[in-house]
Amino acid sequence: MSGFGNEFVSEDPRCPGALPEGQNNPQVCPYGLYAEQLSGSAFTCPRPTNKRSWLYRILPSVCHKPFECIHEGQVIHDWDEVEPDPNQLRWKPFEIPKASQRKLDFVSGLHTLCGAGEPRSRNGIAVHIFLCNTSMINRCFYSSDGDFLIVPQQGKLLITTEFGKLLVEPSEICVIQQGMRFSVEVFGETRGYILEVYGVHFELPDLGPIGANGLANPRDFLVPVAWYEDRQVPGGYTVISKYQGKLFAAHQDFSPFNVVAWHGNYTPYKYNLDNFMVINSVAFDHADPSIFTVLTAKSTRPGVALADFVIFPPRWGVANHTFRPPYYHRNCMSEFMGLIKGHYEAKEEGFQPGGGSLHSMMTPHGPDAECFEKASKAKLEPERVADGTMAFMFESSFSLAVTRWGLKTSNCLDKSYYKCWEPLKSHFNPRSK
Repeated sequence: MSGFGNEFVSEDPRCPGALPEGQNNPQVCPYGLYAEQLSGSAFTCPRPTNKRSWLYRILPSVCHKPFECIHEGQVIHDWDEVEPDPNQLRWKPFEIPKASQRKLDFVSGLHTLCGAGEPRSRNGIAVHIFLCNTSMINRCFYSSDGDFLIVPQQGKLLITTEFGKLLVEPSEICVIQQGMRFSVEVFGETRGYILEVYGVHFELPDLGPIGANGLANPRDFLVPVAWYEDRQVPGGYTVISKYQGKLFAAHQDFSPFNVVAWHGNYTPYKYNLDNFMVINSVAFDHADPSIFTVLTAKSTRPGVALADFVIFPPRWGVANHTFRPPYYHRNCMSEFMGLIKGHYEAKEEGFQPGGGSLHSMMTPHGPDAECFEKASKAKLEPERVADGTMAFMFESSFSLAVTRWGLKTSNCLDKSYYKCWEPLKSHFNPRSK
């Protein structure tokens, strides 16, 4: 189904009429189903921000054994486990273990790279990397802490949710909102990035003077249709919860994907990044990269985001009298960048698909020496930029702390990153304007 934040209605065609008529919680639901509300906001939030869905399921989700803490993957929220590092940081592609050596599914392959804030106070973000080579079997996952914005980089994901199924491929994203249970099937070695936000939900950015149309259009967001399985699991089905930054597991004897029908505006969704309507400078200078924002998670300060999801898609470069690559920059925001495919124009070497970079608050960054020299001498003609490339940025108003895994254990940190700027030389000549 198409739309962003709409009121959706869906029922599995195997059970027509499964949605109650005219009310949410009848004394007896059709087909003997249980009614369960999933709230994504406080009951009293204003209508524009009030999020909830009603699920009609074979058994309610309360039917499980007690949760117990588990130690799996590298998910943390201890931002003080290593000393802060204000340097420019770049990671080589994060390595996916071979299934013959070590089987990892989406949960056991989760690694927290950096973050800030606190899930208990509902204010913060985390950036995770997922590295997996096997599907989740009789296991599902949900985050009690926040929304997951998932960016696959290698391999497609078949995600089964309580609302239905989503097939998400590289150059697509999906958002699984707080509390929604899902399981991930993969088809080989799979890698990607996750932006988790605590306390708020992702929204489309306001367009201001752009007008009514542009950037990510609401009609291009897709929501799954209802699908259920009535499946008993005698050996036990494991439900994994990310709660206050740690993982907990509970067991039950049935599949949680037993929702026959649902309605509401609190759903998972996906989006194809190729549908983004790019806006760019057509005269001179740069529009700031905020013009490439796909989704934003707003803070309480007007115009300041907890986090923005920004892309750098294929487009035309036509600016006259302009240094066209990204400018040199020191930012009051933190910038984590990843590359899904291709070559990022500011650093064609070293920044590779499946890797990443972090430029922290007020840490200088910008084009490497080769890019600067080439762009400074280039003949300025209309040109295609970033064809065959899809880079993205998680930009945050938080000062992000990097985990031990990110700095040490992953063994992917490029310790020579700073050298890409060393060849920059002075062109200053006081006698020549």
